Parts: sequence; structure tokens; C-alpha cells
Amino acid sequence: PEFAVGDEVIAYARKDYVHGGTFAEFVTVPVRALARRPASLTWDQAAGLPLAGLTAYQVLKRLGTGPGDTVLVHGAAGGVGSLGVQIARALGARVIGTASPANHDRLRELGAEPTAYGEGVVERVRKLAPDGVDVVADFVGGVLDTTLAVLSEGGRHASVADNSVVGAGGQWMWVRPNGDDLTELGALADAGKLAVPVARTFPLEELADAFALSQSGHVHGKVVVAV
Repeated sequence: PEFAVGDEVIAYARKDYVHGGTFAEFVTVPVRALARRPASLTWDQAAGLPLAGLTAYQVLKRLGTGPGDTVLVHGAAGGVGSLGVQIARALGARVIGTASPANHDRLRELGAEPTAYGEGVVERVRKLAPDGVDVVADFVGGVLDTTLAVLSEGGRHASVADNSVVGAGGQWMWVRPNGDDLTELGALADAGKLAVPVARTFPLEELADAFALSQSGHVHGKVVVAV
């Protein structure tokens, strides 16, 4: 069998249809969703990897991201975006990331060229990539006009937060549980190419506080609930 009793595993533990999240000590998970816990990550870090990591990985892979590409990541300092920056770099791409100036040093550490979002962002991105960018990964929504203004001819784009991209030649994507993809992410982590920042860990009885922090919009890293 693929796994045995006592194996340390991680998963994006949702069924094949979108349903409620999981806050439980025990949960059944399809074996195809499982991956072994990366040895280099703590349990808190490993718990923060599946949902955000798979979201970023599947978007970038679906868009064919690879060496020679210049990628623009909208929301590069967020939980998904910060992993997306690292994954795109690991795939061989150059990365430009939008974030508030307070997060620019952090983005540089992750391997991105940071630029501020908001008014003037098109001009700032065009200054960094005069011929446009090859790939745009939108992890925040509401930025389609910017995407289309900086995308090179033949460029590819997708969003996880704005389904209107479909009418503009883009892809609207929803993450799927996938053990093989998760294994690839674990390998990147163990190779030192993917760090999973944890903002804070909450015990289960403080779940409401964890949601409040997550919804504040100013979290740098993953919010983890320990059962």
C-alpha cells in the first residue's frame, strides 16, 4: 500500500465537491489526496502548505510557467502569493510581484522584483518589463484591467478570485486536492526552494480568533489551527 499506519502525511482534505472546511482531530481523506510530510517542515508549516501551495502551483502549472517566462503575481505578499513567487522561481521564471511597499524587502528575499499596487501600477510594471509579461497569476481579484494592460501578445493569465477573466481570454481556477502535486511541493520544500511562513498558531478553542486574524487582511504567512 502507498501508506501505512503511523506514516506522517499531509493533505488538502476536502471531498471531490466543494463543502465545509475541516477542523477535527480525525478526518477521512481519499488516498489520492495524501502526500508525505516534508521532512524539512514543522507540523505547523506543513499544515500551511496544502491549500495555499496547491492553489499557487496548479495555477502556475496550468499556465505553462517555465524558464524564460516573466511572471506577474498579483498579491505577492499574501499566503498564496508568497508561495506562488517561490514556485514560479523554482520553475525557472522571473517574477514581478505586487505588494504594499512595507512588504517589498520580504518579496526580494523570496526572489521577486516588487512593485506597489494601486495607481500607476501599469507604468511601474511596464518599466520592469517593457515588452510585457508572459504570465499573470491573480490571487487577489479586481485587477483584470491591470493584467490586460501589461500582458504581452500571446501571454497567459488566470485568477482564483475573479471569474470575469474568462471573458478576457484568461482562466478562472479552483484548487483541487492532488497528492502528486503536493508531493512535488514537498520536494521543493526539502530542496530549500520553498519556505512556508507561519504567522501564528491558534489552539482549536481559539478558532474564532484565528478567523478574525485571517480576515484582517494584514497577515504575513499562514494562520494555523492546532488540534
